[in-house]
Amino acid sequence: MAAGSANFTHHFLIAMPAMADPNFARTLTWVCEHNDDGALGIVVNRPTDMTLSTLFEQIELPLADNALGARPVHFGGPVQVDRGFVLHRPLGNWQSTLAVTDDIGLTTSKDVLEAVGRGDGPRDVFVSLGYAGWSAGQLEQEIAQNAWLTVGADADVVFDLPAEDRLPAAMRLLGIDFSRLSDDVGHA
Repeated sequence: MAAGSANFTHHFLIAMPAMADPNFARTLTWVCEHNDDGALGIVVNRPTDMTLSTLFEQIELPLADNALGARPVHFGGPVQVDRGFVLHRPLGNWQSTLAVTDDIGLTTSKDVLEAVGRGDGPRDVFVSLGYAGWSAGQLEQEIAQNAWLTVGADADVVFDLPAEDRLPAAMRLLGIDFSRLSDDVGHA
């Protein structure tokens, strides 16, 4: 990161009500990596109709845990929507993992799903198809234009709450009631 530039790794992005892009309207996105080359995030509050059971069937992996199988696969963003991304804790040791924090990883290799299927994967898992990506400087520009509110990410919001409660919970981290947020955000 350049001196003086913000790093939004391990932050939530809360889409402002005026967000015009339908991929991100009313979304909560967890920024997993942010550096001079750009940013990568996962939308964490857009469940799809697909369940983990269906996903595991499609990739021909057994899934022993029926309760886990009923959980939804999420829309993680509009980039590479045919590819799985697994946010998990603990970090573990998987073939292709980006360490978001010392305890949280984003894994794209199948070995983490194989372990989940056997019942010996990470304690907490969040599975999405696709991710959100920003080119160099793009996220900073969008934040400067009031497209997003930012707050330090809290993994419990993603791993412990149902999808519909995640955005309001992230807003509470900021001390804001989402329902009272106006489209008319100005500069002081």
